[in-house]
Amino acid sequence: RRLPATPAAAAAAVSVVGGAAFCSDDHVPSLGFGWNHHGPFASFDSTSVRRGFQVYKEVCSSCHSLQRVSFRNLVEYGAWSEDEVKVMAEDVDVVDGPNDQGEMFERPGKLSDPLPSPYANEEAGRAANGGAYPPDLSLMVKARHAGVDYIFALLTGYCEPPEGREVLSGLYYNPYFAGAAIAMPPPLMDGQVEYPDGTPATVSQMAKDVATFLAWAAEPEHDDRKKAGMKWIFALSVAAVITGFYKRFRWAPLKTRQISYVN
Repeated sequence: RRLPATPAAAAAAVSVVGGAAFCSDDHVPSLGFGWNHHGPFASFDSTSVRRGFQVYKEVCSSCHSLQRVSFRNLVEYGAWSEDEVKVMAEDVDVVDGPNDQGEMFERPGKLSDPLPSPYANEEAGRAANGGAYPPDLSLMVKARHAGVDYIFALLTGYCEPPEGREVLSGLYYNPYFAGAAIAMPPPLMDGQVEYPDGTPATVSQMAKDVATFLAWAAEPEHDDRKKAGMKWIFALSVAAVITGFYKRFRWAPLKTRQISYVN
């Protein structure tokens, strides 16, 4: 006779199937590193975001763009002063126009301009990288399943391939990348940037900072959304308490009355 399935047996079957699915993956899943901005009351580390932007600007921006982030977003976050960002924007020549004569012209960047792209178009990006187009990083944290954990694991996960594993020429072994072979060479090395606050620029520190910055770039409203959420939760809690007392006040005479039937 066929026995009915129990919840424990169903849970065991799900875990076995899930484990088999992980074992059949062509890459190692990222670990959870426990970031400072995770949690209902946590916010981004502004100093880490600032350092991460420096890593992006000095290392990553040579290949990757941030088309959905404008200079004004840096000012709105507050980790940079308006004067600092204006200087950064004015160092960029932006093609604008047409002017009164119908011609395009170059002008210094403004706060409303997006961060500059390293390539004029996708074709130029592919031509400069052997046919592979470096993706835009604006929403990369949201586009990957493990999010910021994946970014950190990818940047710190380069290593020699295991015995018997062959990697094609022009590719690099990284077990956290799908297929474990990535066209991007290891982008970080110790001492590659010099942090103004004196933080040692190790590979893990730079990977942490740029991952935090990209998490902020994907969700600049993160801190404001959590603040607004806490305000709404507090306001709704107060409203619920007031509503409960009002309900008791309105219905108490009806619920406590005694009805007597007289013949």
